[in-house]
Amino acid sequence: MDSTIGADEVVRRIKQLQTSGGSVSKKQVKQNDPELMKNALFYFPSWEHALKNAEQL
Repeated sequence: MDSTIGADEVVRRIKQLQTSGGSVSKKQVKQNDPELMKNALFYFPSWEHALKNAEQL
């Protein structure tokens, strides 16, 4: 599987979702932004890991 966006962009987009009040539930993101989910799982072992990385910034 190829990634279409970098790890930094994945984290930035998750952070943007969190600050704009959007849902970061795995189901919602998979439905609304499958590219983000696909790339998050490419760079991180799980969606939860990607969320934790975004929270650390």
